[in-house]
Amino acid sequence: MKIIEKHTCTTLLVGKKATLDGSTIVCREEDYGNAFDPQRFVYVKSADRPRHYESKTTAFKIDLPANPVGYTSTSDADSSAGVFAAGGINQHNVTMTGTETITTNSRILGIDPYNSTDGIGEEDFVTLVLPYIKTAREGVRRLGQLIEQYGTYEANAIAFGDHDEVWYMETTGGHHWAAVRIPDDAFVIAPNRLNIADFDFTSAMTTCSADLKDLIDDNRLNPSLDGHYNLRQISGSQTVTDTRYNNPRAWYVQQQLSVEPTGQPTDQDLPFICHPRHKLSIEEIKRVMSSHYQGTSFDPYEHDQVPYRSIALNRNLELHILQIRNNVPAAIAGVHWLAFGPNAFNTVVPFYANVDDTPASYRDTPVDFAPDNMYWLTHTIAAIGDAHYAQAKSAVEAYEQQVVAATRHIQRTTDQEVDPAAPQAGLTKANEQMAAIAMKEATVLLGKLVKMAFGAAKLQY
Repeated sequence: MKIIEKHTCTTLLVGKKATLDGSTIVCREEDYGNAFDPQRFVYVKSADRPRHYESKTTAFKIDLPANPVGYTSTSDADSSAGVFAAGGINQHNVTMTGTETITTNSRILGIDPYNSTDGIGEEDFVTLVLPYIKTAREGVRRLGQLIEQYGTYEANAIAFGDHDEVWYMETTGGHHWAAVRIPDDAFVIAPNRLNIADFDFTSAMTTCSADLKDLIDDNRLNPSLDGHYNLRQISGSQTVTDTRYNNPRAWYVQQQLSVEPTGQPTDQDLPFICHPRHKLSIEEIKRVMSSHYQGTSFDPYEHDQVPYRSIALNRNLELHILQIRNNVPAAIAGVHWLAFGPNAFNTVVPFYANVDDTPASYRDTPVDFAPDNMYWLTHTIAAIGDAHYAQAKSAVEAYEQQVVAATRHIQRTTDQEVDPAAPQAGLTKANEQMAAIAMKEATVLLGKLVKMAFGAAKLQY
């Protein structure tokens, strides 16, 4: 079967001591090619989960465990090629994002080739794992077992979080993998490359496929002179593409957030684990995930020719910031912050995860253009805003602040008033209110941009 690499993305992970309110954060923006791939936000009920699963990408088939739990999901509106449930939060307050397309090298693939016949990959990961785990560590363990048994057809990174831990996992060849627990006081910015650097096989902060070290040692894959294991050097790539497409994104976020920013945009050895200069807020996470090298000579809105791929692009499909809060009851702890479309022109909304359903304007995304749906409405805003960026940016910034402030207020009120013993109806209602605010303000913003663009039309006399 033909394997289609659907998405290229950027991942940002933050430990609980590095966030403003003590939450864990698993965040990823999902990209596609220069074409539309409409997305939807759904709640998958446990009763709707099948007991048998078949991939549409390969010939993979499996019987699923009993007793799955419900979860939120950002998936493709057109499921004909597969669900592609990019990320979500389950009823046990476990977050999962999958996947970040990463890199590998011919040395690894010569030893452990991909399984393109009946292996698993981006289409399958969230569906096969998230409904069946109670902790982030369990997520790593379950997916690792599946990869070892069935193999994968592509190189991918996946992340898991719960109220206490955040784990980052990368596939290595067709049947191997490695994972690192992000330190509580640290963050990670991960573009489309193999990102894990120094890896200690004896540490409680790491885990991997059982024979990964033997594979490296027996095949003499470690280039280190001092005996350390740098998985990026061993299993990843160091190509010209990396220097232009991948590394600059990590460099820019580290320049913005890290207490010790180092290196140049093209450097191949930028750090993996970083420590922030201060505790990070959702707003700051959204800001860097919407970045296009502002304040540098690489910003495409300031310079005609730019050398590097930015995080914010017309190819952004959706941004999810999956938050597990530690300062509220567990029943309301999971928040699936979500934005559709290009990140320079959208806003995140703090949707509760423990719900009965999701708002129609985010859930019922049609494949064809429909301005009463948030996916298409945001893309319309972006199409005008991108063409008139200098004039539009202030209005876009005001729109984002207005929506986040208003929806945060609803969240604050709901946190105080909802019954933690039976929260679903109240949280579902709050999500509807927040979606209505986001749609209303997006429509107002679109009207402002249309008037602005109309006034700047070329056909005037």
